[in-house]
Amino acid sequence: MDKKSCYVCGKENLNKNEIGLTKKLLDKNSKYFYCLDCLAEYLEVDTEFLLVKIEEFKEQGCILF
Repeated sequence: MDKKSCYVCGKENLNKNEIGLTKKLLDKNSKYFYCLDCLAEYLEVDTEFLLVKIEEFKEQGCILF
């Protein structure tokens, strides 16, 4: 898997949760990815909310995480 970087701030080496969350919430086939902070700003939520959602999606068995 090649390393992904944040489309907005350029943060390199996004982790699988950041990549998975971008795919889950924006577009499964996305070619652009967001770090947690930039995704939270884009969606107008706080990062804590997104961290909770990641755990919920994992508990549901989502294969993106």
